[in-house]
Amino acid sequence: YSRELEMKTTLQELLIYIIFLTDLCILTFGMVNTDMYYLNKVMSNLFLDTSVSETDRISFKTIGSMVDFWKFAEGPLLDGLYWDTWYNNKTLTSHKNSSHVYYENLLLGLAQIRQLKVRNNTCSIYPYKCYHEYRYGAEDRSDFGLKNGSVWSYSSASSLAPWHWGAIGLYSGGGFMFTLPKSKSESIRKLAFLRRNGWITRGTRVIFIDFSVYNANINLFCVVRLVVEFPATGGALPSSQFYSVKLLRYVTYYDYFLASCEVIFCLFIFAFIIQEIMKVRKLKTEYFKSAWNWLDMLLVSLSIFAIAFNMYRTVEVSMLMESLLSNAYAYPDFYFLAYWQTRYNNMIAINVFFAWIKIFKYISFNKTMTQLSSTLSRCAKDIIGFAIMFFIIFFAYAQLGYLVFGSQVDEFSTFQNCIFTQFRIVLGDFNFASIEQANRILGPIYFITFVFFVFFVLLNMFLAIINDTYSEVKADFAVIPSKEFEISDLIRQSYNKALVKLKLKKSKMEDLYPAGGSLQTLSSAGQGYLKSPQLQKWKEKLHQKYHSAEDKESAAAPQDHVSPQEFQQLFRYATDLETRLNEVNAKLSRVLRNM
Repeated sequence: YSRELEMKTTLQELLIYIIFLTDLCILTFGMVNTDMYYLNKVMSNLFLDTSVSETDRISFKTIGSMVDFWKFAEGPLLDGLYWDTWYNNKTLTSHKNSSHVYYENLLLGLAQIRQLKVRNNTCSIYPYKCYHEYRYGAEDRSDFGLKNGSVWSYSSASSLAPWHWGAIGLYSGGGFMFTLPKSKSESIRKLAFLRRNGWITRGTRVIFIDFSVYNANINLFCVVRLVVEFPATGGALPSSQFYSVKLLRYVTYYDYFLASCEVIFCLFIFAFIIQEIMKVRKLKTEYFKSAWNWLDMLLVSLSIFAIAFNMYRTVEVSMLMESLLSNAYAYPDFYFLAYWQTRYNNMIAINVFFAWIKIFKYISFNKTMTQLSSTLSRCAKDIIGFAIMFFIIFFAYAQLGYLVFGSQVDEFSTFQNCIFTQFRIVLGDFNFASIEQANRILGPIYFITFVFFVFFVLLNMFLAIINDTYSEVKADFAVIPSKEFEISDLIRQSYNKALVKLKLKKSKMEDLYPAGGSLQTLSSAGQGYLKSPQLQKWKEKLHQKYHSAEDKESAAAPQDHVSPQEFQQLFRYATDLETRLNEVNAKLSRVLRNM
């Protein structure tokens, strides 16, 4: 076993892994760009912030009732979807019965509006004329209203449609739905007709507005979903989703370069799989005792899922793209593709995160990293034990806040919000006036005691544990200095060898034994120097200084262990001896150079 050989192997693995990490970052960051953000921003500003008129400031974000929804649908929504005139009111005849949002983003097909309802008599306390909150078992699928068209009839969800997780419920993909016509005037008449005939009822619990646009300038699809939930308490809760995705992937030369990076990534993962299998066969159960091996398995598993996900998504896009765009007078459901594209992006982002974390595996031979890992491993039990006590108090305060302020303060409306709010209190981001207004007595008491016990006491205890352990580790490294071969030493050694081979630097042997000198002569001269009276004097001085103390300690202490006092004596003896030897070595070098 050679420490230097291990370091060389580690350095080789690090270089290979850096190539893999570079390839992963290129293909990952190649999937996203700043145009996605700007496209989302433009579309969100248009449909979320535009008001009905200068006098009526109702916008999508301020929808609070069914009346507000109809005002938005017949106003800002249609104005945003249909751009049939130029800024000088000139009719756009070049668009050929198609709308270009902001004159650049082509509206794909038609927009769709869909609602989900619950049945009457679904409450347990008052069963007559009572509509419960939405759940799949209480969903109303019977015809209603005029009952003379698909608008008033329930349509089942497609097998590909994912469920929507809203602010107050989880909603299925079916419902009562209709599409907006190509013409803005026809859409106005259709919405007015549905409003007059009561398309939205007391049983309505959510309305979805779905449409998609495509910007050919930047080759991006923007899939938009506007959601208005009508809770059982009354009112309305608006929310939105904007997905800017690149579904047509391989178009430019750079896209094909990214495709080659994907192939290289697959080859790397295949090699890593073989490597991990060989390590498992060699180490058996010992393999699972290392945290780095678990990280390797996690990274490989995520990569396999990402590759499979990418293949599935590519096949689905190629199969569905043509069918979705074939009919310009139907709603193309790009939400399915955008949804899974976003999930793929999230998965590959997590993969990149763990890939960067793995770098610590290769630089752990560094002294600083060794101290850090030793500190964390040594104080892990103390931190876990104290964390249990910390979270008991933390969750106790969270329950107190939820029970006292949950019905009045938005930050404490759910237990989950209470937990996040308390972390915000620790960071100083909190509105104290809201809880004081909710409860003038318990509000200040809750805030002051939480800040005192959690922030000033418990959190500082974590820091104290880590700081104390780090001090112990540094003291141990100072008492027992590490003589192990570090990766920085290997890099420095390789660098010096390269300079010597390039004849940009002289080797140490040439410095000690210049041309014309005799190695035997120098050796004999060195031996004569080592036998000098000065060295004998130093030896007697060290013996007198430490030997008597060592004899006393050895006579009193058992022989099977070393006491702390003996260790300190031996350490000072070794340190003093090392200093003397360094002085001898320096003088010997000067003599050799003079000769």
